[in-house]
Amino acid sequence: MKSLKWLLLIGALISAEFASAQAYPAHPVRVIVPFSPGGATDIVTRLVAQKLTEIWGQTVVVDNRAGAGGNIGGDIAAKSTSDGYTLFMTSGSIVAANPYIFRTMPFNPEKDLVAVTNVASGPQAIVVHPSFPAKTLKDFIAAAKAKPKGYTYGSAGVATQTHLAAENFLYTAGIEVVHVPYKGEAPALTDLVGGQINMVTPNLAAAIGFVQQGKLRALAVTSKERVQQLPDVPAAAETLPGFENIGWFGFMVPAGTPKNIISKLYQDTARALNAPDIRTRFAQIGMVPVGNEPDVFARAIKEESVRWAKIVRERKLQVE
Repeated sequence: MKSLKWLLLIGALISAEFASAQAYPAHPVRVIVPFSPGGATDIVTRLVAQKLTEIWGQTVVVDNRAGAGGNIGGDIAAKSTSDGYTLFMTSGSIVAANPYIFRTMPFNPEKDLVAVTNVASGPQAIVVHPSFPAKTLKDFIAAAKAKPKGYTYGSAGVATQTHLAAENFLYTAGIEVVHVPYKGEAPALTDLVGGQINMVTPNLAAAIGFVQQGKLRALAVTSKERVQQLPDVPAAAETLPGFENIGWFGFMVPAGTPKNIISKLYQDTARALNAPDIRTRFAQIGMVPVGNEPDVFARAIKEESVRWAKIVRERKLQVE
């Protein structure tokens, strides 16, 4: 008799969990973007949010919370209710590099956030104003070597993917350029267009429009090979053999979010990423849709975290 009661109880719990997954989402969902509007993280999020809105019949609201290399948005997400109604669109730097770059963080990415799926990946571009004397990456490196710390570069903020991409490039090239951090790629690109700074290494998705319109000149892309969207722009590896720097963006949720909700989020996001219009739009901005499973994404973050721990230590990138 007791066995029957236990079986009935287990069955009821399973049915309840299944029902909650089927009902989710029952009201609007918020996605926290830890950078200002207009950058690659924001662009990717808005494209996927629109598709999820269509799939769910519920509005997916993008909430930009910029600052502290993504830590402000990450902290808000980590401390939100773990019910599936707050998602966090992280960049790789926030959860893999920030714990080693910042001496103190307001949250623990490994303990406070759970992986859902890697949404997209793509290279950065090394861009300058069209009036800048250097016409090639080799020219830029030569100019920077002739005038150490005489030029400036902007980034989306300290410890962001764009900052780390620039530092990787400068380190490999053996040059010194002064860092000017912003609260997102868009403000940095705006100042570059306005001639306030000399160089930016934004995610290709954020820069490609400026390059195609002639407002900025791309000296290189950070993928190992040229990209089809900008076939005339060399890969940095053509000047710096072996160089590569790829960024990524993925969904995470607060720790404690029910597994069935995480599973649904993953499945529906993968469905959104497979939609022809999303794949076409991603291709246009140089992004590759991923949509891997939660455990695969979690392992990838851990592996990348180990790599960044070594890089931060070797390059002395730690900040207060």
